[in-house]
Amino acid sequence: MQNNLDLLLLQVEKARTKLYQTEKIYGYFTHPKVIEQSVILDELLNQYSYDKPAQ
Repeated sequence: MQNNLDLLLLQVEKARTKLYQTEKIYGYFTHPKVIEQSVILDELLNQYSYDKPAQ
C-alpha cells in the first residue's frame, strides 16, 4: 500500500509543478488550461486523501 501512496505523492508533485508552469505560460489562474490542470491536481489530492491511512 505504501508504494501506491508514494507513487500517488509523486504524481501530485508532478501535477503541482505542471500547474505552476502552466500558469506561467498563460499568465493567470483563470485561463482554461490552468483550470484544467488544477482539476487534475485536485483529483489526485482527493485520491491521496481517500487512500492514506487514518492517523
